[in-house]
Amino acid sequence: MGKTKILLVEDDPNISKLISDYMTSHGFEVTAFGDGPDALEYVQMRGLPHIALIDLSLPSMHGFEVSTRLKSMADVPIIFITATNDTDVVVQGLKKYAEDFIVKPFELRELEARIQVVLARMPSLDYASEPIIRIDDNLSIDFAHNRIVVNGKAYGLTPTESILLHVLLRNAGRVVENRMLIARVWPSEEVYEDTLRVHMHRLRRKLEADSHHPHYIRTERGVGYMFTVRPPEGITLEGEEQLIED
Repeated sequence: MGKTKILLVEDDPNISKLISDYMTSHGFEVTAFGDGPDALEYVQMRGLPHIALIDLSLPSMHGFEVSTRLKSMADVPIIFITATNDTDVVVQGLKKYAEDFIVKPFELRELEARIQVVLARMPSLDYASEPIIRIDDNLSIDFAHNRIVVNGKAYGLTPTESILLHVLLRNAGRVVENRMLIARVWPSEEVYEDTLRVHMHRLRRKLEADSHHPHYIRTERGVGYMFTVRPPEGITLEGEEQLIED
């Protein structure tokens, strides 16, 4: 497995450099940006990070908006970096977007510890950070553009479908319980299993040749769902982009 990829969005160049240098020296791969639009454009070109560190006070796009855009692609874990101690802001951020908050000023070793705790809770395989993920000869996934290619035909995914698929893929080979899926996809909403089933049915209609006899997503009745096909690891995906068409 390659290095853990961190997307850092911080407009203070001094803080950004301190974080980047420290995390790089501790084995992470850090890509830093001073504003949200540049960071999101990078993700669309280069693929998802394993984790994102996002400052709330950015020049042209609030940290919550950056997080909304990132979360519309996939279930990327986020830690907010902020100078505020406003409880309402912290609570809103934790409910809707982030796994954790860290308030400036902070010790870099504390930030690293928080990153490690978040990553330990969330399975993350190396292939999941590639721009386009080839599952097998019949299926490729482009999370950053909410698209899949099934047997050479492209389908758009809704943000909900994209997040569902990302959570399942990240846990490939393991059953993900319904309550876990609901918590990851709708963290701040009261959603029931009927809603989950509706969205899963719509995802399967795009993903499966026969949604009644699914190949990729298996139902464990009364428990949850499992993505059954594990992609090959350590593969090079350059040149795959031509598979994805509008």
